[in-house]
Amino acid sequence: MLLPKRVKYRRVQRGRMTGKATRGNVVCQGQYGLVALEPAWISSKQIEAARVAMTRYIKRGGKVWIKIFPDKPVTEKPAETRMGSGKGSPEYWVAVVKPGRVMFELADVDEATAREALRLAMHKLPIKCKFVVREDSVKEDGTNEGSAPFNSMVPRSAIFEKSIMAWLLSVKFFSVYSYLLSKKSFSSSIIHLSPLRRGFSFVT
Repeated sequence: MLLPKRVKYRRVQRGRMTGKATRGNVVCQGQYGLVALEPAWISSKQIEAARVAMTRYIKRGGKVWIKIFPDKPVTEKPAETRMGSGKGSPEYWVAVVKPGRVMFELADVDEATAREALRLAMHKLPIKCKFVVREDSVKEDGTNEGSAPFNSMVPRSAIFEKSIMAWLLSVKFFSVYSYLLSKKSFSSSIIHLSPLRRGFSFVT
């Protein structure tokens, strides 16, 4: 089972699980993922049970990534113990999961196998989950699984070039604009803007 090698503090406060996951909410390594729809503490035993369920179904035919790690200690006091006398001793470790967090990822298997494997793993977890497909993954026939967002389809250099062109046209520096168009590659020119001097300097 997963647990940290060493921690700074053996006991921590409970904390809050409000809001949605702002990090780890994108399928980045595999082709398919399992996303949490509810906030919860996922124990190391539950993570291991889900991993075993996936690997047994795919039979070493694909790759599995565990995207969460149980780094939060949960303390418990013995049964029939009076209140007080300090905080209890750590009993197990949990991973704090918020809605939108990608918990597991799969790759190198077909979609039907991945969907069934993640469905089996879903039953080992105490929360509602959803099967997702990576946006830029491509099927065998060459068609895309889904549409990627605009920022991922258009290169940053193209967006930068268009913004610079629009700015040059707005301030009517046609001589500078014609100089840039005469270059073979627009992106090879580095533009240094100087608002105080109201001019440009080019490094090719």
